[in-house]
Amino acid sequence: MDSAQTVKKRYLIVGCGRVGSSLAKLLDADGHEIIVVDDNPSAFKRLGQKFGGHIVVGTGIDYDVLKRAGAATADGFVAVTDGDNRNIMAALIAQRMFKISRIVARIYDPPRGQMYKELGIETVIPTTVGAKMIRDTLMEAPWDIERSFDFGKMSSIVAYVGERAVGKRIDQIEKPGKIRIAAIRRGTSVVIAFDELVLERNDEINAIVAPDAITEVGNLFERATTISKVPA
Repeated sequence: MDSAQTVKKRYLIVGCGRVGSSLAKLLDADGHEIIVVDDNPSAFKRLGQKFGGHIVVGTGIDYDVLKRAGAATADGFVAVTDGDNRNIMAALIAQRMFKISRIVARIYDPPRGQMYKELGIETVIPTTVGAKMIRDTLMEAPWDIERSFDFGKMSSIVAYVGERAVGKRIDQIEKPGKIRIAAIRRGTSVVIAFDELVLERNDEINAIVAPDAITEVGNLFERATTISKVPA
């Protein structure tokens, strides 16, 4: 760990299930100060003997418990219990009563996740993420998913130019409301895409794609895993 490059922060995690404990160990290994809250004392066994953080027994929707856990000085807050309601309530307490700026909650129900995201709470929705991963694996998708927008309605993808796309201009590939190519990496250079740019073999493209254009993009570009990424 290079302490000169890593700024130590305090993160409070509510829920010590498989996800919460794994996240706690990862952040602990990165050198951050971690506090894990769970109302089941036996859940902390998942952290293992090497965990260097702190544990607090109690419910994450109790103000006094979160205060005792150090929520007032936390840089980030994560709610990953097995219940949407508890995660939402814990996140709202962290946001409104402790003024924590960075909050992430796991929400299984996509519409509710959207609603709380609009309130300033970042949400991770396993239902949507899992479905997209299965779809891409099933289709042998030729891209790496970088980020999902609007809960599955748009995807940012990275793919590579193969024989089927070599020689095509950007404006021959883009479709209004369907496919938008944002940037091209060629060798060690990255440029913003423009209409007249002609694609070359092994160019790496970053594009925003609507669901009904996924197959078209898949037929045009190659799997990202077939070519090694060129370092920036």
